[in-house]
Amino acid sequence: MQETCGAVTGAFMVLGLKYGKFIAEDKDSKEITYEKVHEFSNKFKDLNQTLTCRNLIGVDLNTKEGMELAHAKDLFEKLCVKYIEDAVRILEKVL
Repeated sequence: MQETCGAVTGAFMVLGLKYGKFIAEDKDSKEITYEKVHEFSNKFKDLNQTLTCRNLIGVDLNTKEGMELAHAKDLFEKLCVKYIEDAVRILEKVL
């Protein structure tokens, strides 16, 4: 659907697993998780201007033409790998 980048979504999941709320009464964990997600998001946007896949790779993968263009230009290797690496580096700092 090309909304939030998969690398960003994966980072959010890791943050949720590490800092998330596991006990209903634990309100502090929820706030800490929100802070970490915002920190990650801001750092990723500082590097890449957006969290949205469609804007990051610049083509609409929901169309046949967009998917063909992405493959022809090797965007998954050229761009997605960079965004995954960015997400990992940022996540290491935020954790």
